[in-house]
Amino acid sequence: MLNPPGRRGLLAMAALGGLGACATLRLAGEPATPLPPLALPPGTPLESRGGLRLNRHAIGFGGLSALHVDDALRLTAISDQGRWLQAGLRLGPEGEPRALEAIETGRLASEFPISLPRSVDGDAESLAPGPGGGWLVGFERRHRVCAHDTLRGPCRPVAMPSALRLAPVNGGLESLAALPGGRWLAITEAMPAEAEGTRRAWLGSPGAWLPLAYRPTPGFVPTDACGLPDGGALVVERGFGLPHGFQGRLLHLPAARLANPGEGAVLQAETLLPETALPRENWEGVASFRHAGRHWVALLADDNELFFQEGLLLLFTFRAGMAPEALSHPRS
Repeated sequence: MLNPPGRRGLLAMAALGGLGACATLRLAGEPATPLPPLALPPGTPLESRGGLRLNRHAIGFGGLSALHVDDALRLTAISDQGRWLQAGLRLGPEGEPRALEAIETGRLASEFPISLPRSVDGDAESLAPGPGGGWLVGFERRHRVCAHDTLRGPCRPVAMPSALRLAPVNGGLESLAALPGGRWLAITEAMPAEAEGTRRAWLGSPGAWLPLAYRPTPGFVPTDACGLPDGGALVVERGFGLPHGFQGRLLHLPAARLANPGEGAVLQAETLLPETALPRENWEGVASFRHAGRHWVALLADDNELFFQEGLLLLFTFRAGMAPEALSHPRS
């Protein structure tokens, strides 16, 4: 979801100015339609496999703001409308995305016996697999993390750093990544840390949080993260402003930078995909998984349920010899 004041006005100007002229109002039909691969810059470690354009009218809602894909191609996403989606991701023989299948959706349960208004209680922005199964869901506005055994089930509050309560209303926990060994990486979208230009972040688990900072690319904010098998993480960042509208970047936090950082250490990621490589949409989700012997990355764009924006799911694979573990430990 967008945050600082003034962005609503910029969105309106973008619509009137035609930045969304290519978007069309799609009535109910297929929930997802295939997109061709992107032409990526030379030298990138990733290869585009294509994507899916998501139809919120067929799905029943939009605003998808965080993503997980498992090795069996089961996709899970949450919406800033307080809803969840799970579906099978069908690929073609060359690994190209073809469709979403067996879609299930529902509302996220609150920890209270009666539901609060979604504008107060339903702004789900981050998602990670829980320890031992289930899900962790992070929320803005009323900043918190809920643990769910299943997304259909009740919420159990998770003990997060007390400072998270002081995050800007719409600038809280956009990024929550589960790392090997049971640690979590949590990054706020717009909560300033001590070093200029950085955001508050934490590494650890309930009762054992290490305060850190994350330095985003100038003009961008972190909007999601996912853990990698080697202990590193991927981070997606979003930029917004005129004249370009939305922009997105994909970055890599090497495992060594997360292995044993000191208190207050500043994390800085390395670019995998620059903003020129991705469509100009509201990039808010990233997932990493293995399938058919390859390491895959999925990126998710949030349509904000606005007619001139699109929900997109893009898939990539790492080129041979350029998977995250190789990038973390380059050959001499």
